[in-house]
Amino acid sequence: MMRRFALLAPLVLVMPAQAADTAAISKAASEFYSVYGSFHQRVDGIPDAKTQPKFAPVLTDRLNRMIAQARAAEEKFTHAYKDSPPFVEGDLFTSNYEGATAFKVGACAGDAKTGHCAVALTYAEPGDTRNKPVHWTDTAYLVNTPAGWKLDDIGFGGSWDFANKGKLSETLQMVIRTAGGEAP
Repeated sequence: MMRRFALLAPLVLVMPAQAADTAAISKAASEFYSVYGSFHQRVDGIPDAKTQPKFAPVLTDRLNRMIAQARAAEEKFTHAYKDSPPFVEGDLFTSNYEGATAFKVGACAGDAKTGHCAVALTYAEPGDTRNKPVHWTDTAYLVNTPAGWKLDDIGFGGSWDFANKGKLSETLQMVIRTAGGEAP
């Protein structure tokens, strides 16, 4: 009996981790960007209490909490300092201040718990035929929750000088810390 266990143990150690369902990861990323794209105008800054519920079903609980904490911290700060501009101006969910007018979810990878997708984004000013559209790639980070795959973060990939940098979660943490809110 002991000898059989000794022979099977090496087989267990070399079994690969459960492969990711990249179709499900891609679908979840597309669902987020479909919600994002459903707004006729970009979401300027941190989503307000009326806008946030539209995003809530496609975001992880962690990211929903961070957005709510950042919004509360910013509101508290701007109430205390009346002439203060918002901490986040422009689009929160992409590298581009103006946001994106089109998206295409590209290659996705991951495992059974976490995944990521490259997302090709475009911004073209409606009706502007003189300027070329801006193209860049951000990364959508997703988590497999009990309710299915949800967006948990975004890595900003824009390379121009004034592009959003880092990750969405880092931006939200900065707002929470700077405005004196509770740390996530």
